[in-house]
Amino acid sequence: MKTIIVGAGISGLSLAYALLERTPELEVTILEAEDRPGGKIWTEKAKGFVCEAGVNGFLDNKPSTLDLASRIKLTPIRSNDSARKRAIYTDRQLRMIPESPGAFFKSDFLSLWGRLRMVAELFVPRRDLEDESMESFAVRRVGREFFEKLLDPMASGVYAGDPSKMSIRSCFSKVYELEKNYGGLIKGFMALGRESKKAGKKVEAGPGGTLMSFKDGMYSLVETLRQFIGDRIMTGKCVSSIDKKGKGFEVYCTDGSRYESDCVVLASPAHDTAKIIRGMDKTISDILKGIPYPPVSVVALGFKKEKIQRNLNLFGFLIPGKEKRRILGTLFDSSIYPNRAPEGHVLLRTLVGGARAPEIALLDEENMIDIVREELADILGIKAEPDLVWTYKWERAIPQYLVGHHEKLRRLDEVVSIHNGLYLHGNAYRGISVNDCISNSFSLTDKIASHGGS
Repeated sequence: MKTIIVGAGISGLSLAYALLERTPELEVTILEAEDRPGGKIWTEKAKGFVCEAGVNGFLDNKPSTLDLASRIKLTPIRSNDSARKRAIYTDRQLRMIPESPGAFFKSDFLSLWGRLRMVAELFVPRRDLEDESMESFAVRRVGREFFEKLLDPMASGVYAGDPSKMSIRSCFSKVYELEKNYGGLIKGFMALGRESKKAGKKVEAGPGGTLMSFKDGMYSLVETLRQFIGDRIMTGKCVSSIDKKGKGFEVYCTDGSRYESDCVVLASPAHDTAKIIRGMDKTISDILKGIPYPPVSVVALGFKKEKIQRNLNLFGFLIPGKEKRRILGTLFDSSIYPNRAPEGHVLLRTLVGGARAPEIALLDEENMIDIVREELADILGIKAEPDLVWTYKWERAIPQYLVGHHEKLRRLDEVVSIHNGLYLHGNAYRGISVNDCISNSFSLTDKIASHGGS
């Protein structure tokens, strides 16, 4: 059976690996528009710095990436203990997030009223809603202050999104299910605690886990997969359209080349997939065009430690929208992982743009760097000239799971199923993390194997 995968991001690469591991004789071709595989996983190295252009790691709370790394004999590294310490910039100062529920309630991170309102969640009645925005859900259950100081910056830190439009059901399904299954968040956590004790293992509703990566950065995962897949990856191949041909498909590229296949997996971003499939199925195309991708840029600054007077021994900080700053937050990469900066240096990566301020992510490099330096001077007191500067612009960065996203998926499943041998894959659908993409790849492998009768 011939299988074509469009897109060599982590979804396409891990799917190709899973298919070939299962059936080595399978004819698999990956068509990638860019001149390198990996999508938004890209690591640069210079002068002893190891800098991520996009994805900076994965959590060990799900087995998918760890299992894949083990299979391809790639050794992961754990983040440093300082990565457990996280801060929020609120009320014009950096405030450490208390690390336990008890410490959180005793601290003044929230006002007394905010803490009492959070505890009062125990008495908030359940509402059986099909879906709801993150903001609506959080304000209704735990209060506006908790939302503004914690959940809002989390939404922009993970999704670079607008929590007033993002779906609680699709973005944080475990939290949504606590209300649905137990009647509330506190009741749910208490029930999970009891289940955890009974099962003899830890059961979590939140993200949890330890942040992991690789010694030479996340691109090590891409490189190792590329070596395994070999010349089945064809870069510089921009797919323009696909069409039905008998029981299979014909795939057309902008350079005039075309490929026949029994099975096609569109692992490209939703906006690209919408263009590719429009001629074959306008309904699928129209649904996919409704998944937005706001722009995000990364400005990475390397400094000699002697230039920095502030303690940077933490993960970094995020900024609530109510603070009206021009950046989303900053990660202290050299504190998160070993060897991200040479001895005596630090590496900071600042995120700008997203749904909150897309125009800043699209500025020219010089203006964007100036904004980041001004913000870090005001927030962290860092006014020194950086010794190294990198910028990365992602004009369409992270897919947004807006309210009603689950209904889009239901409709997509319904329409795609008409086209036997066609599959949609990638982070636009059921999880944006590396863990989700890899887990979904192995699940999809079973479906494709069934299609081919192997």
